Amino acid sequence: MAGANDPPVGAGQTIGLVALVVRDYDEAIHFYVDVLGFALIEDTAIPAQAKRWIVVAPRGSIGSRLLLARAVDDEQASCIGNQAGGRVFLFLHTDDFWRDYHAYRAKGVIFVREPKAQNYGTVAVFKDLYGNLWDLLQPNAGAQT
Repeated sequence: MAGANDPPVGAGQTIGLVALVVRDYDEAIHFYVDVLGFALIEDTAIPAQAKRWIVVAPRGSIGSRLLLARAVDDEQASCIGNQAGGRVFLFLHTDDFWRDYHAYRAKGVIFVREPKAQNYGTVAVFKDLYGNLWDLLQPNAGAQT
């Protein structure tokens, strides 16, 4: 049982990686690095497990990163593109919504909800190469997102 002077659970924690199940490592790297402009942080082969440890993140990001995890069986493959049951799965914050929106459209990114000004910021929803939904969001100053 926790005592009154014990630090709260979760103090000092951060979410480091979010696993994103993908069909193929190289096609996923192409999309996230070449299309979305993310940085390839790590690409390490793990021969004993016949896999790679691939980490990508928005350039300059100090937050969570994506681990691109190739599906290894039918159960995992069934989750590709539907990791959140059809809801928006990931939220990509930007400091310049219109710059990124126009750049992504020019690179063929499919937006399923057009830009809209909300009380919390400017947002549009796009699909990644597998169909997972993302918010592209420029939060308003002071917004809790």
